[in-house]
Amino acid sequence: MFRLTLTRLPRQTILPRLQPRHIHILPVRPMVLTQRQMVVRTLITRSAWASKDPIISYKELKPLTQQPTDEIIIIDVREPDEAALGMIPSAVNLPMSEIQKALDVKMNPGDFQRKFAFPKPALSQNIIFYCRSGKRSATASELAENLGYHNVRNYVGSWLDWSKRQETKPNSEDEDED
Repeated sequence: MFRLTLTRLPRQTILPRLQPRHIHILPVRPMVLTQRQMVVRTLITRSAWASKDPIISYKELKPLTQQPTDEIIIIDVREPDEAALGMIPSAVNLPMSEIQKALDVKMNPGDFQRKFAFPKPALSQNIIFYCRSGKRSATASELAENLGYHNVRNYVGSWLDWSKRQETKPNSEDEDED
């Protein structure tokens, strides 16, 4: 990158008459942010979605699984053998054992996609974590927050709650909350 600067010119000089000796091209260092600076910038851009409540309920999650969007990603942090037993619709699997390395800014998005078969979430993306009972997903939420992902929510009931509610009311409206 370069920055263009002009030396002071006499008043009568007009721009089309600039001579090469009046123009100086200076190299500019690319802006490199520290982890702390990235966290501060992300806090400023934190969405109202994650600010209202870091916990998401079944009642709020259910419609998101029926009409998935690219704005919200649901991540199952169970290990692949556990996830093979069943997953929340539209969720993707990112094992807890891989979270720290996978969400680190040093992880190349192309490598991430090749390894996990879905695009690496952007720092500003809305993310919902879940696991079997809610403990690992709480840890994953905290790890993601520490890595600069601040639009993070945790489905506390996780897979146990989801599967129980699906067995009891597979096609009905879910009246009860939490």
